[in-house]
Amino acid sequence: MPVRSQPELQKYLLDLLHRRGPGKSICPSEVARSVAPEDWRPLMESVRTAARELARAGRIRITQGDAELDPDGDWSGPVRLRLPRS
Repeated sequence: MPVRSQPELQKYLLDLLHRRGPGKSICPSEVARSVAPEDWRPLMESVRTAARELARAGRIRITQGDAELDPDGDWSGPVRLRLPRS
């Protein structure tokens, strides 16, 4: 059964970021595709919600280009997820 709860998605997202390494980023779709390779698109909103929650807690940063996005803001388009700056 695929990971679907927010705590599980958050853990998976953080695990992927830590494996990628400091200064690197991941795309939210990478999280969804890793969890459900054959049917990842329905998970995208849940992954974005998990990312927003982690960003609110200061555990990750959500970026678009060089800009850091407000986790409570309205954003669309391609975003990247990153660990906080050291």
